[in-house]
Amino acid sequence: MTDGRDGTPRTPDPETPLPRSFFDRPVLEVAPALLGRTLVRRTSRGPVTVRLTEVEAYAGERDPGSHAYRGRTRRNASMFGPGGHAYVYFIYGMWWNLNLVCGPEGSAAGVLLRGGEILTGHEQARERRPAARTDAELAKGPARLATSLDVDKALDGTDVCSADPAAPLAVHAGRPADPASVTTGPRTGVGGDGAAHPWRFWIAGDRTVSPYRAHQPRRRKRRLDAATPDA
Repeated sequence: MTDGRDGTPRTPDPETPLPRSFFDRPVLEVAPALLGRTLVRRTSRGPVTVRLTEVEAYAGERDPGSHAYRGRTRRNASMFGPGGHAYVYFIYGMWWNLNLVCGPEGSAAGVLLRGGEILTGHEQARERRPAARTDAELAKGPARLATSLDVDKALDGTDVCSADPAAPLAVHAGRPADPASVTTGPRTGVGGDGAAHPWRFWIAGDRTVSPYRAHQPRRRKRRLDAATPDA
């Protein structure tokens, strides 16, 4: 977009929803470009807004760390849809995580929203995250972010590019992070062939960025009936 006079780019309104074309790109382009953008969660009590400070990229069926690596399932179906939609999943039987689908339909790429700064709706966020000692901890980590925003499976597949002022979830232009401040490294908790990919992106020095944790293999409990197949 230009200003129509000298051809220089016009700065978008920070509250303008990002267009579908923003997400219809390779996931490794979209992920760092999301830093500094704002995610708006609208509820009956009013909006909660978070500035994104930490994300991770997952490259669909070619990425061993992705839920889509072994193909489409009922759980990950939203990942195979068009870009600019939410993919919400349950983890460890306790927490919801929020992802944004990227690339063309069928590519199953997505960006996990790992951390952010709550800008509006602090009261709602604090009620949902009473264990947070400071406001910087309200959305510091993917489960905390989803909890602060009251995200659950009902939002799976939501169009985050909607200009509808009543849309339950939308990603706005915000103020993109200075590229010089963006750092990259291995994804948190990802093991196997995908462990070394430097596909975690964050704003250096931001207090809302979660600590990195390497993958820890989970030990399976010894089964009483070895002949019983895994669920």
